[in-house]
Amino acid sequence: MANREALRELQSRLAERLQAARTETRAVSWLAVECAGAGLLVPLATAGEIFPAGALMPVPHTRPWFLGVANLRGGLHGVVDLAAFLGLRPPLARDAVREQARLLAFNPRLGSHCAVLVDRLAGLRSRQQLQPDTDPAEAAPRPEFAAGGRWRDADGRVWQEIDLAALARHEQFLAIAA
Repeated sequence: MANREALRELQSRLAERLQAARTETRAVSWLAVECAGAGLLVPLATAGEIFPAGALMPVPHTRPWFLGVANLRGGLHGVVDLAAFLGLRPPLARDAVREQARLLAFNPRLGSHCAVLVDRLAGLRSRQQLQPDTDPAEAAPRPEFAAGGRWRDADGRVWQEIDLAALARHEQFLAIAA
């Protein structure tokens, strides 16, 4: 009898925790990062771990925006300078990476052992903090991996949503050979 009550209590606590986890997941939708001054939003479902921009091993005969490979928790990941890939600035030299720069690994579920170099983390953003950007002057065509929405925060800053899953499948992103 006591075991049944303990089991019911455990099931009740688990149900409460699951409900709280679902609520929290909906409250925070994106990781906000900056690349060459541009604000980018990465859906948390496609983002993996964040690492300091440490030692990178160069790979010869690759595109300038492909910085090399990094050992992230025992796995080799290709590292792409996201700002250079997006054409926001020229590619960085490996020794010019700033201290606040971070490597954002792709979620392992995407099946891509890749990380992107971002200039700075800007925190988490939720749908409640942003409004859809409806400025027609900025509604230029975007690549498929940036097909997500454009958003404005309370300060008027524009944030472009970037889908890492679509980026991992993008033909140009996969073509690292120079």
